[in-house]
Amino acid sequence: MTTLIKNATIINATQTLKANILIENEIIKSISSDEPKADKIIDASGKLVFPGLIDMHVHFRDPGLEYKDDIITGSMSAVAGGVTTCCPMANTNPVNDNAVITRDMIAKAKKRGLIDLLPIGAITKGMGGKGITEMGDMSEAGCVAFSDDGLPVSSSDVMRSALEYSAFHKSFIINHSQDCSLCRGGHMNEGKMSMLLGIKGMPREQEEIMISRDMLLAKLTGGHIHVAHVSSAYSLKIIEQAKKDGINITCEVCPHHFTFDESELINYDTNFKMSPPLRTKSDVEAMRNGLKNGSIDVICTDHAPHHTDEKFLEFDKAPFGILGLQTLVPLTLNLVRESVISYNDMARLTSKNPAKILNLPNKGEIKEGFLADIAIIDPDFEYVYDESLNKSKSKNSPLFGKKLKGASVITIKSGKVVFEFPNIVA
Repeated sequence: MTTLIKNATIINATQTLKANILIENEIIKSISSDEPKADKIIDASGKLVFPGLIDMHVHFRDPGLEYKDDIITGSMSAVAGGVTTCCPMANTNPVNDNAVITRDMIAKAKKRGLIDLLPIGAITKGMGGKGITEMGDMSEAGCVAFSDDGLPVSSSDVMRSALEYSAFHKSFIINHSQDCSLCRGGHMNEGKMSMLLGIKGMPREQEEIMISRDMLLAKLTGGHIHVAHVSSAYSLKIIEQAKKDGINITCEVCPHHFTFDESELINYDTNFKMSPPLRTKSDVEAMRNGLKNGSIDVICTDHAPHHTDEKFLEFDKAPFGILGLQTLVPLTLNLVRESVISYNDMARLTSKNPAKILNLPNKGEIKEGFLADIAIIDPDFEYVYDESLNKSKSKNSPLFGKKLKGASVITIKSGKVVFEFPNIVA
């Protein structure tokens, strides 16, 4: 099977190129001005051809919580957002803390054939924060990193062991950066807005303290610590200093943390309730500056589906979390439109850097010999993100029912078209 993408404007992290792309089976065969015969021809005129996006941080709720989402609907949400590789976190039921569950997750995704699913295994057994998991067995089964995301690893001794063992198995640790002793039952950022709304707050220091500890443990062990969902301006200062000191540290930011601030909570909308919480306008600006200056390595979604009934509760009873896979492209494109980053930066943050961190040698670029994972993006296409487009079982996004600009109109996984935006492609 051959596919020709003609009139392509190819967006890689380091280069923009106009050419035709010939795909043979699963691989990018050639990139040239030639227009060879092919079984399928896609005209990408007026569109941008990105490497398939790689989301290092999602929650597919499978196994055990499939009423929120599952691997199938999660995969469908991913490709509808231009994402061809996903790393689901381990806070399933049962927890992904052994090779059997890891293999089952991968097998289910392969059977559907929409994305590459690369599980993040639990750091500790049952995510209980004590004994670490069999990282070697889980790495062999397909885990690409380890995290108790949703819960922090509070014990410094356990985190030290986790960093040492993961490094031995050529992997790394992702920590949910939160000092629980400072949470105090909080539900939003602590500050003037939490006082105004009468909601218990969580100070940004809970994040900054944990990042500081993990940075020092990475310094001690030589292990790689990846900081999940950075939200605080001072957190970025800590990370920037650690990088200057040669500590093996990387970090990610989510679109909601570079788009929204705590003022969105004025109407007590639980779809804006997330962990870490939305912070101040100055924190949002710091995230945008971090993307601009390169101190942030990755944009990911922390896609966290919850049933409508769960979110339709009093603010202090509703769970944390927001959908993100199908809004990743339009929210990130907003940064390009506002001259915060370039298209090439977008490819670096959503494809190239994740592939590098996850050690995926044939992903992250549109390049001859690489896997044909491709997102054809129309940056100017406007549409309403509603039930007709939503692929998740859940609807917990403040953008649901809103007009968005920019979408992956065609998503290709391993040379096969796995998504076409409705009414866009004949």
